[in-house]
Amino acid sequence: MYAVVKTGGKQYRVSAGEKIKVEQIAADVGQEIVLDQVLAIGSGADLKVGTPLVSGASVKATVISQGKHDKVRIFKLRRRKHYVKHQGHRQRYTELQIGDITV
Repeated sequence: MYAVVKTGGKQYRVSAGEKIKVEQIAADVGQEIVLDQVLAIGSGADLKVGTPLVSGASVKATVISQGKHDKVRIFKLRRRKHYVKHQGHRQRYTELQIGDITV
């Protein structure tokens, strides 16, 4: 059984026992959270799609860790204009261990 959930403005296809990294969620390590924005639930050839959400469906997950992704380096250059700009960014994430999926 799998589900498509929405969190942090992105959609993820998850199944029980899977680990995923999502946009940062304000939760402590070890805390159990409920992802209630379920867009679809599937099991084999059977698929239930919500309009836009599946009513009564939820996914339980446990927070494993909080961290930052690798640094993305931004370099801008305008040739012959004496313009050089260096910038970096590290996006924060929350790693989740997916538990049970309820309909």
